[in-house]
Amino acid sequence: MQRMAWLMVLIVLGLAPQSAAPQTNIVPTQRALPGTSAPAASAWQFPNREKVNEGTVTIMTGPVGGVTPLMGSDLARVLDDGEKLRVLPVSGKGSVQNVIDILALNSVDMGFVVSDVMEFFRMQYGIANIESRLRYVAKLYNNEVYIVAPTSIKSIYDLAGKKVMAPKDVGFFSTRIIFSRLNINADVDFQTDDTLALQKVIDGQADAWIVSVGKIFPIARGIKNENHNLHLVPIPYDKSLQDLYLPSKFTSEEYPNLIPPGQEVETLATGVILASFNWPENGPRYKKVARFAEAFFDKNAEFYKTPRNPKWKEMNIAAKVLGWTRLKAAQEWLDRNAPEARPPTAEEFNLFLKQSGYTGVKSLSQEEIARLYKDYTEWARGKK
Repeated sequence: MQRMAWLMVLIVLGLAPQSAAPQTNIVPTQRALPGTSAPAASAWQFPNREKVNEGTVTIMTGPVGGVTPLMGSDLARVLDDGEKLRVLPVSGKGSVQNVIDILALNSVDMGFVVSDVMEFFRMQYGIANIESRLRYVAKLYNNEVYIVAPTSIKSIYDLAGKKVMAPKDVGFFSTRIIFSRLNINADVDFQTDDTLALQKVIDGQADAWIVSVGKIFPIARGIKNENHNLHLVPIPYDKSLQDLYLPSKFTSEEYPNLIPPGQEVETLATGVILASFNWPENGPRYKKVARFAEAFFDKNAEFYKTPRNPKWKEMNIAAKVLGWTRLKAAQEWLDRNAPEARPPTAEEFNLFLKQSGYTGVKSLSQEEIARLYKDYTEWARGKK
């Protein structure tokens, strides 16, 4: 009797020997997570390692504080599709290093790159065929070239023989190309960051500060310039630059601290693009980037909406980029979704000119106007 009592206690406590209770098939209960009605097992299924790697693409952005890390975060949020597609943004240093990372790092699939950087690699590194090793998915927005200098510097040509601050990751590559094309020899310092470089100009230790960034650039707009001794130096749309750059402008509304009221300053623009390595077709890395391109194009309208970064509103997925070849999968998507061609209305063409920053159209040659119209048709195609 006493033995039976102890056995009952052990059974209640769950400590009875296996033979003391009948065998049953026990199925674990899927308990809901605290504060939710979803079962824990379905909400927290551990992912398959192979599928996660197959569906993840890494994208090099830019330094923290710039616009591309914010756009990388938007890509991660909008395109997230579980194990099928995950975008992993990685903070980078800028266009030059991003291209090096795309070419050299096994873990990098794509990167934010400024389109004139290929010319820099040909000049600086002697890589003649670099265009065959890279592809682009889409153009996202334009970068403008800024030259901030004392008002005594009236023209970019006045910088010959002067000390120029052009930070390595945001200005040196464009400065090297433009100065070479315009036959300007200057003492260019690329070893300081953008804010320290600008401070040297403000303090009178250098003659100009050059960067390639998108509008509106907070650092440039934040220059106090209370004595009005600094300004934005114009860059002419010289024929020697037209195979790499587009004409653009700054207005006094954009930079009232650097441009007198009602005036404009000519400058150059270059496209910021998503670039990838030119992977062999049907290979696993190509398929990953192709899957990204399909999803990005399918959902491109989502990037124009709030709360996405305002820079997305400048995006034109169909725009061609000078000197670059588009990823085949991206081009195939555009070909499948191309709207019927039709002549532009005056309103549409003027809107294109305004949004693209074109200036001085009347002074362009017939050949240049033809290229401008071709750019328009690509722009209109991407807006459909």
